[in-house]
Amino acid sequence: MSWDESTSWSERVFGALPYLLPLMDALVYGDGNFILRQFPVAQIGLLPILPVLTIYRQIPFAGLIVFLALFFGVVRNENISRFIRFNVLQAILLDLILMVCNLILPLVGNGFQLALLTETLFNTVFLGVFFTFIYGVYKSSRGEYAEIPAISDAVNMQIR
Repeated sequence: MSWDESTSWSERVFGALPYLLPLMDALVYGDGNFILRQFPVAQIGLLPILPVLTIYRQIPFAGLIVFLALFFGVVRNENISRFIRFNVLQAILLDLILMVCNLILPLVGNGFQLALLTETLFNTVFLGVFFTFIYGVYKSSRGEYAEIPAISDAVNMQIR
């Protein structure tokens, strides 16, 4: 689905910002001895969000607070444009997927034989969210809807 009318720059910016929520939560999967440690050059791309990430990690329950504020303050507020609400709800659903991963992936274990499997799963989750972040920000900056399979369909059913 593309945007039929011209989208203002403020809508484009506010449509792109929510994708920071799943990215900040996915950085847990990139930390440790996984992908960001293997490719330190990739950390340079994350420098602009470090101040926000530092504050986000220092506030207890920040993820839950931001999640609820976005859901009730933006998604359910019909005075806000559909474009912004669409992107916010899509970012929230990505964050919910990460919450499920947070519950399931620790069950994989840390045994020697499972280390490669654990590292592969963590890298896959991180890279999936990272590239979804880039795609969502890119499409939002162009004023277009970021179509993510299955997630966009669920968002379209929820947003009028």
